[in-house]
Amino acid sequence: MPLFSFLQINPTFAAEFKIKTYIFDKVDLELILKNSKMKISLIIAFYKNIAALELIIKALQKQTFQNFEVIIAEDDCNPETLENISHIKIPQRIKHVFQDQDLGFRKNKILNEAIKIAEGDFIVFIDGDCIPHKNFLKIYSLKASERTVLFGRRILLSEKITHKLYAHKQLKDLTFWSLWTSKSKKIKYSFYFPFFQQIRKIGIVGSNWGLYKKHLLAINGFDEDYITAGVGEDNDIEWRLIEYGLKLNSIRFSAIQYHLHHKFNYSTVDTNQGYILLDKKMKQNNFYCKNGINKLQIEE
Repeated sequence: MPLFSFLQINPTFAAEFKIKTYIFDKVDLELILKNSKMKISLIIAFYKNIAALELIIKALQKQTFQNFEVIIAEDDCNPETLENISHIKIPQRIKHVFQDQDLGFRKNKILNEAIKIAEGDFIVFIDGDCIPHKNFLKIYSLKASERTVLFGRRILLSEKITHKLYAHKQLKDLTFWSLWTSKSKKIKYSFYFPFFQQIRKIGIVGSNWGLYKKHLLAINGFDEDYITAGVGEDNDIEWRLIEYGLKLNSIRFSAIQYHLHHKFNYSTVDTNQGYILLDKKMKQNNFYCKNGINKLQIEE
């Protein structure tokens, strides 16, 4: 029996695992019709890796959902990036925001700049080393709903398959067999199950998530007080969105992406610094950050 049919006729099983099945009643069909006309702004957090960006663009050319724009949010000011963007040929408009100079990790600042110019009602965030599955944006368009944050997971590609992707500049190596034989990790997230989702209490990863733009504006976007990686771009934004009143919805077996292998590039010291700041801000309990898209006067 197909899993979808099993879940439909076994509501107890579905409830136990907190799985929401899609039964296409009138409300669902109206939502799907509305979302099919929705424009998505895809924001790519980018830093120096041109080869990875080229692979991402190839994946975007193959997307089954095509009503989107691309915003490259560069935490740098590299002229090579602009030169490469000028040669990209896809139907969608590509926008590019970048820093005045490279002052280290300022990802939250450049993401806020990207949010400002986003024209889509719905925004999806990915990192510049993550390749989206062909149905990646389609899933976000179908699952988008009010008062909900969507998030997925990523397959961690091995060094071997990452080198092949860079060398061939093609995506044909992204098969289950190649993932398995190359010793990639978290390959369970390569299984495509678009018909269920899970309500979760935590889970946003900065490389694969999305929500309506108006909700980001309601919390003043990303907090630019975070100047180290690993906390401010996911943990902080998550607790503020929850405090604002949104629910988290995992689409980890449908919003599939492939993370290119690279060396771990930030320290435990930096991460701990971020968590100390997070703890301070959570105690203050203000979901609308002061140093975000809008700059509020900070009391001494």
